[in-house]
Amino acid sequence: MSEIKILWVDDEIDLLKPHIMFLEKKSYNVTTAKSGTEALEEIKEQNFDIVFLDENMPGLTGLETLQELKEINASLPVVMITKSEEEYIMEEAIGSKIADYLIKPVNPNQILLSLKKNLDHSRLISEKTTSNYQQEFRKIAMDLSMVNTFEEWADMYQKLVYWELELEDIEDNGMFEILESQKTEANTQFCKFIDKNYPKWFDGSTDAPTMSHTLFREKVAPHISKEAPTLLVVVDNLRYDQWKAFEPFIANSYKKNSEEMYYGILPTATQYARNAIFSGLMPSDMEKLHPDYWLNDTEEGGKNMFEDKFLEAQLKRLGMDIDWSYHKISSLKQGNKLADNFKSHKDEDLTVIVYNFVDILSHSKTEMEVIKELASTDKKYRSLTQSWFKNSPLMNIIQQASQLGFKLIITTDHGTINVKNPSKVIGDKNTSLNLRYKTGKSLTYENKDVLAAKDPSSIHLPRINMSSSFIFAKGDLFFAYPNNYNHYVSYYRNTYQHGGVSLEEMVIPFITLSPK
Repeated sequence: MSEIKILWVDDEIDLLKPHIMFLEKKSYNVTTAKSGTEALEEIKEQNFDIVFLDENMPGLTGLETLQELKEINASLPVVMITKSEEEYIMEEAIGSKIADYLIKPVNPNQILLSLKKNLDHSRLISEKTTSNYQQEFRKIAMDLSMVNTFEEWADMYQKLVYWELELEDIEDNGMFEILESQKTEANTQFCKFIDKNYPKWFDGSTDAPTMSHTLFREKVAPHISKEAPTLLVVVDNLRYDQWKAFEPFIANSYKKNSEEMYYGILPTATQYARNAIFSGLMPSDMEKLHPDYWLNDTEEGGKNMFEDKFLEAQLKRLGMDIDWSYHKISSLKQGNKLADNFKSHKDEDLTVIVYNFVDILSHSKTEMEVIKELASTDKKYRSLTQSWFKNSPLMNIIQQASQLGFKLIITTDHGTINVKNPSKVIGDKNTSLNLRYKTGKSLTYENKDVLAAKDPSSIHLPRINMSSSFIFAKGDLFFAYPNNYNHYVSYYRNTYQHGGVSLEEMVIPFITLSPK
C-alpha cells in the first residue's frame, strides 16, 4: 500500500495518541495539528489524502476551518468529528460536502473504517465486483446454452446489462473484455432464436411476447383512466442500459412500479416500430388500412408524419373515449415550449410525448467528429445520454408531471447497437439505404450474416414489388456495398445503428411509475 498521509486536527490531540499509534502500525502517516489555523498552514505546505477535523475547537471552529480548507483544496476529503449531535451542525457539515461524520468518542476501528470507505472505496468495490462476476460468469455461460424462450432472453439481457454497469468503472479491464465476449456470444445465440421463432409469433402457433404493435393495447391502455392523468414518454432509440443511466434522476419525482422488457418488431427502425406502437398494427396492415399515412422505404417523404393519426385510429378501434394530446419533440426549442406550457395538459387523460433526442444523437454520430469522440463506446454513449437527460426540458416536464399527479410511462420504439464488422451486400438502385436492414429485389448477401425474409408477408411486412425481400443484419454487423468499400467501412464502423437483429435493438424497456 502506498503511504497514506492523514492530517488530524484536534485541540486535545495528545489524548488521541493511542489512535494515532494504531494508524501508524497500519502504515498510515499521521500529521497532527492543535488548531484550525495550524491545520490550514499544514495544508498549504504539504499534500494530504484525508483530514480528520474536530468540530469544537477554540479559535477557528471546525466548521470555519472546513470552509477555509475547502477554499484551499476543494477535493480534499474531510471527516468531521464532534461531541455534538445537534442537527444544525450535521447539516452545516454535510452541506459543506464532508466525506464522513463521526460522533465522539470514536474508537480506532471507526477511524479505520472511515479511511477504507473514503480512500480504498474504489479498490474494494472493484475487487468485490470482479470476484462476484467471476462467480457469475460460469452460470451465465451455462444459461446461454439453455435459453429458449422470449422471457428467458429478456432476463438474460437484463443480467448482462447489470454486469456491464457494474464492471464499467473497475480497474480490471480483463473482466470487462470477458463480459464483452459473453455479450457477443449472447447475440449469436439470440439471432438463432429469432430466426427460428420470430415468424411463429404472428401465426398463432406459439406464445408471443408483447411487441411494438401490441404494446399500447396490452401495456399502455390499462393504465389510462379518468381518475388520474397519464404521461406516456416514448424516447426514440433508447436502450435498456441508457434507461438505467438516467433512472436515478427520476427517482426524486417518481417511484418505479414496474420495469418490463418488450420486443421491437423487425426492422428495428423508427418508421416501422414507432408507427406500429401508435397504430397498433404491423406494417403490412398499416399499408393496407391507412395508405394515406404509410410510406414504404423507396417512397419520398417523412415516414413518421402521421403518428397522431395512427393513435387516433387505434383509440377509436379500442373504444377509448378519452381526452388526449400528442407532441413530437425534435429540438431544444420545441422541448422548452412544451415544458413552459405543460400545466395546460393537466386535465387530459393521456398526454403523449415522442422525444427524438437519442435518435438525433446516434445518427449525428456518423456525421460529426465531436459526437464520434464523445460517444465512441457504450459507456460514453450512456454518459452522454445521462448528461443530456439531466439538463433537458424532458427532465423539467417529468418533474412538473409528478407535481401535477401524472402517472408516468417511459418506453421506446427500438434500441441501437455499435456496429463493428461489415458484411457485403449487392442490390439495385431502389434498394433501401439503412445499414442494418435492406429491402429490395435481387439482393445478394452473405447468408451467415443475415436473417432473411424472402416472403415479407410471413412477418407482416409490406412487399414493395412481387420479388422484393428483407434482410436483417445480425449482431454487430453492418451492410456495405462493394463500391468504394474501404472508405464506406471506415466511415461507418464503430457508429450506432439500428434496424437489425440484436438484443440491444429488439429487447427494450417499458417502465411504469407513480408520482411521489
